[in-house]
Amino acid sequence: MKDSAHKTDDALLESGRKHYLPNYAPAPMILDRGKGARLWDTQGKEYVDLGAGISVTALGHGDEELVAIMAEQGARLWHVSNLYFSEPAIRLAEELCAATFAERVFFCNSGAEANEAAIKLARKHASIRHGDERKREILTFRGGFHGRTLATVTATAQPKYHQGFEPLPGGFRYADYNETEALEAEIGDRTCAVLVEPIQGEGGVVPAAPGFLAEISRCCRRHEALLIFDEVQSGLGRSGRLFAHQWEEGVVPDVVTIAKSLAGGLPMGAMLVGPAAADTLQPGSHGSTFGGNPVAAAVARAVLRRVLSKELIANVERQGERLRARLLALHNESGMIEEVRGRGLMIGAVLRKEWAGRAGELVEICRQHGVLVLQAGPDVLRFLPPLNILDEELDEGMDRFAAALAAADSAAAESAGVE
Repeated sequence: MKDSAHKTDDALLESGRKHYLPNYAPAPMILDRGKGARLWDTQGKEYVDLGAGISVTALGHGDEELVAIMAEQGARLWHVSNLYFSEPAIRLAEELCAATFAERVFFCNSGAEANEAAIKLARKHASIRHGDERKREILTFRGGFHGRTLATVTATAQPKYHQGFEPLPGGFRYADYNETEALEAEIGDRTCAVLVEPIQGEGGVVPAAPGFLAEISRCCRRHEALLIFDEVQSGLGRSGRLFAHQWEEGVVPDVVTIAKSLAGGLPMGAMLVGPAAADTLQPGSHGSTFGGNPVAAAVARAVLRRVLSKELIANVERQGERLRARLLALHNESGMIEEVRGRGLMIGAVLRKEWAGRAGELVEICRQHGVLVLQAGPDVLRFLPPLNILDEELDEGMDRFAAALAAADSAAAESAGVE
């Protein structure tokens, strides 16, 4: 039976490589089922998932409540388009507005779509309010990541994502992240919005320095520019607050974009808009065919309710400290980790210079040891476990991670000895 299963897997892997566009490089395994923070492949091998589908499965795999809601709503109403209302989307919009600064909500399918909507809203708002064609510039920050559409990849101030897609659309300006003193020179009369991640995710898990977001806010108010926080990865409880920008007291955005974990694994994004720009996008100005899908919205309501609970946030804070403690212990024991940074259950382990550029290699060694972690650039290992991860799941995952580091270190030492 095992040989037959291997042959089937080999055929499926070959078919995937043949028929998928080669823009991804999936690991050579086929995942089959999951429960909590654990996954199993078609060979029966178990993995502890410390990546949560890149911060998507915030309540883990196979959550019984979410599965029941999805089945119930799917049997009741599957899709109706935005030509009509549906109750799950209305209720979700109500609840998002009640829990946040927002006055109105736009639903879409992903973080890139939410950021694309925010870019369009900022430009339209400037057009309506100021009527000045020069006030169309959007400031973003080096190291940030905002999506893969042509506009959002241009907003992403990382040249590696731009290569081959030129000419890029104009109207974007880049500044250095956490350089507070430079902001006054970067934000001016041409600026219609500032788009910023309170914790840079793909850029290496880099939190905003104290005072940085507050200074952006002050500059935006001074120059009548919208303040947009990209909380696609850092939002919805991931940092130990509903939004990561809430670690900076007194900062109120005009727009926040969310996605990833919003519907617990179903494709859903949203743009939350405060009163200054809530009426900007009138009928015909923007849209999303699947935005506000009743099944995704029904599941998202349950996710939001649980993310807002004191119990879940307490677990994020406690498990975040436990994860950080294990990584700091490895920092002291191993020659491979230079620094641990992040908030809550959004943690980055920066590799020492001897291992710089080898994060992808270590991710694969971890997979072979039964733990799934992510990278954030070439030098950072990224941890985004489910927000409700159990003690035993985190402990097992970190034991496997430590074993993977030890194996990699031993192999490197052996290789150096041979040389």
